[in-house]
Amino acid sequence: MQNQLRRREIFEREGTGFIAMCSSITRRFSVLLALGFLLFAFPARAEDVWSPVREISLEFQSGSPLDFSVLLSNPPISEENRIVINKDGRLTHADAPEQPVRFLCASLGWSPASGGFPDHDGADRYARQLKMHGYNIARFHFVDAALMFGRSADFDFNPEILDRFHYLMAALKRNGIYWIMDGLSSSRGAYGGFDDRWELTGELKLEVQIDEKSFQHWLRFQKEILATVNPYTGIAPIRDPALVVIVPFNENGIEFDSIVHQRDGQPHYSTLLAPAFNTWLQSRYPSTEALADVWGWVKAGERLEDGTISLPASRYEKTPRMRDLQAFFIDVETRSAERMTAALRDLGFKGVIIPYNNWPSIQTSLSRAGQQAVAMNTYQDWVGSYEPGSTMGQKSSIADAAAYVRVIAAARWLNRPFIVTEYDHLFWSRYRYEAGIVMPAYAALQNWDVLCRHGHGPIVLAYGEDFAHKRQMLPYAIALDPVARAGETLAALLFRRGDVRGSPVSIPFVVNGIDDLTQNTQEREPDVLTGLALLGAIGLQKDPLPPNNLVVPSPRKTASAAKIMAVLRDGQLLGPANITNPDKGIFESDTNQIALDQSKLRITVKTERTEAIAFADLTDTVTLGALTVGNASAKGLFAVSSLDDQPIRASRRLLVIYATDAQNSDMRFSDNQERVIADFGHLPVRIKAGSIDFSLPGEGRWTVSPVGLDGKVKPVVADGNGILSTRLSNVGPEGPTTYFLVERQP
Repeated sequence: MQNQLRRREIFEREGTGFIAMCSSITRRFSVLLALGFLLFAFPARAEDVWSPVREISLEFQSGSPLDFSVLLSNPPISEENRIVINKDGRLTHADAPEQPVRFLCASLGWSPASGGFPDHDGADRYARQLKMHGYNIARFHFVDAALMFGRSADFDFNPEILDRFHYLMAALKRNGIYWIMDGLSSSRGAYGGFDDRWELTGELKLEVQIDEKSFQHWLRFQKEILATVNPYTGIAPIRDPALVVIVPFNENGIEFDSIVHQRDGQPHYSTLLAPAFNTWLQSRYPSTEALADVWGWVKAGERLEDGTISLPASRYEKTPRMRDLQAFFIDVETRSAERMTAALRDLGFKGVIIPYNNWPSIQTSLSRAGQQAVAMNTYQDWVGSYEPGSTMGQKSSIADAAAYVRVIAAARWLNRPFIVTEYDHLFWSRYRYEAGIVMPAYAALQNWDVLCRHGHGPIVLAYGEDFAHKRQMLPYAIALDPVARAGETLAALLFRRGDVRGSPVSIPFVVNGIDDLTQNTQEREPDVLTGLALLGAIGLQKDPLPPNNLVVPSPRKTASAAKIMAVLRDGQLLGPANITNPDKGIFESDTNQIALDQSKLRITVKTERTEAIAFADLTDTVTLGALTVGNASAKGLFAVSSLDDQPIRASRRLLVIYATDAQNSDMRFSDNQERVIADFGHLPVRIKAGSIDFSLPGEGRWTVSPVGLDGKVKPVVADGNGILSTRLSNVGPEGPTTYFLVERQP
């Protein structure tokens, strides 16, 4: 079972809301419980109409409306245009440092269950298709597991997989697609003799940070995989200008790793930590008595001099002991990050190094304080298994004001690159259409640099590949999901093309350092303050600041979001027409391009080249800018984007995206709310039928044609002259789709 399946730890007693952030595996669904669910399985909602997808091949042809390789060109990768960090803390080409580059990332988290690395012909086709889909960087995830799958000896890499990995790197580079690389992903590393490389067993993520032998194991992998010449590029990946980012070890924060290893009846923290914790305490306190004075007490039998101070029994404990444990974690993680960074530099790496790429607590933010860049993972509506009985909340991300976006926005350090290495609004959520507008729009507003929707490959070349994770849509299988794919298409325009502008305003959250720690190891930035991310860019800042009312002070209890909003209005950073009203759950960005309405479960984006809306209900009519839309038969996402680089009003060629919902054939649930899965079903994928009215101003003859999921333009379904006004159905004579082409004659 893949590490794309995540285990969630619910911190409800503290109200910390970390549910969306935990990312690991669990198999804690018992067989008996699963069978019980199956006895009461419900089919998909009977009143809905679902139409099966007819396409098999999903490869675009050059010139398709979905071919973005000209619209979003990938320049050849060379030493001259190596990616660097400019003076403003943005990723840029070395030969154009004043022009920030936004990267739309293809997540390549393959395993045998999802087909693994393609052969040479498949790699060439796949890389070209990624370029056509608008991707300009790819993340290699769990390469160590793929190389070591089925191997009995340490570092005995499968030669065929290694060859395919090398070839794919070269194929991506030839298509102008840069790389992100995990130094290690699996808790089994490159040790031989394990068949659970995508599981949580093994403590290598912790051991690398406190044990010399384990660190040397990590370092050897970097030398053998990254610092060894790739025969298809003629250069070691670590020196290749195509390699932009290294995540030294995916999701290896000590607190997070302890959560994913937690088992009922077991200590919350690994006993491996105890000796190092005692050594750390001995460096801070001269005696047991001095320690007891600060903590208030120590347990009977505990002596600092003997190294017998115990770890907290529970992570929910709120004591001075817990506060010191967090400070210890910061010290270990900071020194570990520095050592890994130095090792990668010694091997010749010039790019960006981003340790500890998840978990947005105060403690982890302090661990990341010295890094040159920050990476984070985040999820909406968690799913923890592929087994019958798996659950999700069926929750809208708009309902909680994009909390899964805001929590990572508050973990960013300002004036440094920010990289989203993983995010998703997971299948089978009925609200996952929101992901294609919520995340890319706010990522652009925040001036983030890389956006990576997580999955075992963002595209497939065809439906029907005979691998366990490609026989039906599953969580993290975004390539098979027409709704997720429509969202990625829109993300290429909103985020990478830059249709949504970055905020000119930065709101610093002041960090004093270790003094900001509390006795709660789950402490994070207050929800009411992270709401500022819906207005402008936010992030952490440690440097002393001149008097400035546009600052979130420390401690946070002295901060007021309302006062900062008043400062924004008084300084005309929020214009008089800005509709922000937190009491009503309405937030409009300082650029006036994004508006979110919690009560209506709507978000809109208005730019010159793209206008879009996601809605749970649209029985009324809404005018954005040029676009008027309404009378929708079902919840969904609707967008219109110019394909000729002209404003929508003047464009002669426009792409329409209309995404409702999609499910597998014979998919069944154990409840009417579709929160509990009974059977994922099978291909073909079925798209929920929907229809919607829309209109656009303009002159001249116009036509509307469906575009298949394979990018092929179908026969015209509507035409007219002058103002374009029509009712659009996503199911036509040739089957369902999520795309349409609007063309106007001069």
